[in-house]
Amino acid sequence: MIVIKLGGSVVEGLHSSILDDFAELCKTEKIVVVHGGGKDVTNVANQMGIEQKFIVSPEGKQSRYTDKETSMIYTMVMSGKIGKNITAMLSSKGILSAGITGIDGETIRAIRKKKLVILNEKGRKMIIDGGYTGKVSYVNSKLINVLLDSGYLPVISPIALGEGYEFLNIDGDRAAANIAGALKSDIVIFITNVSGLMMEERLISNLTLDEATKLLPKIGPGMEKKVLASTEALNLGVKKAIIASGSVKNPILSALAHDNCTVILK
Repeated sequence: MIVIKLGGSVVEGLHSSILDDFAELCKTEKIVVVHGGGKDVTNVANQMGIEQKFIVSPEGKQSRYTDKETSMIYTMVMSGKIGKNITAMLSSKGILSAGITGIDGETIRAIRKKKLVILNEKGRKMIIDGGYTGKVSYVNSKLINVLLDSGYLPVISPIALGEGYEFLNIDGDRAAANIAGALKSDIVIFITNVSGLMMEERLISNLTLDEATKLLPKIGPGMEKKVLASTEALNLGVKKAIIASGSVKNPILSALAHDNCTVILK
C-alpha cells in the first residue's frame, strides 16, 4: 500500500511520465492519492471577485484564512476542478479512479480551530476567530478500502467534517499522513516542487524519525509541514516517508528507488 500526496503547486507541472508510474505501480500495489491545490483556490476566488485573506503566525508562517465563503470555494475547487482533473488523467492510462473528499463516508473528521494567534500589520500578536480550518482528529478508512477492494484508485481532497458537520479546510500533507496511518500503508510519498529537504544548500538524502523530529525547528515554511507530516506518518505506523520532486522523469518510481530525494525511516 502506497499513499501519494500530490502538492497543489505541482499538480499542473507534473512530469507526464508520472502517469506511466501510476500504470506500472497499479499492477502490483494498492495506491491512494491525496492532493493539494491552494493556488487554484486563490485563482478561482479572485475570478469570482472574492478577495482571499492570508494570515501570519507568530512563527512567521503564512496561511489562508478560511471564512465560510472561502470554505465553500475551497470545497468546490478541490473536489471539483482538481480532483476530477486527476481522475481524468488516470483514466487516460486505463486506471479506474474515484474522487472523494474527507466528507464522504465521514472519512476524515477534524476539530475546528476555535481561535488563531496571528501577527497584525505592526507585528503584534492578536487573537482572531479560527474560521473554517481544522486539525485531523480521526480517519475512517472504510470507504477508501471499499474503493480499493473494488479495483478503484481513491483520489482524496483534503476537506474534513467538523464536530458540527461543517466543512473544514485541513492541511493536505497532514491529511495524507493520517490517511497513510489509518490504512497501515507501507510508504507515504510527498510529491512537491523540489527534490526534498535542503539544509545549507545540500539535499538531505536520509533521516531517521528522531533526526527529522529534532530538525523541525530549523526547517523553513513549506518544507517544515512535509517533514512534520512525515514524522506523524511514521509515528502512526507507516514504515517509510519520502519527499521528492514531481518535475523529474518517472517521479514516483524515482522516489521509490531513493533517487535524488529525502527518505525518512523510523
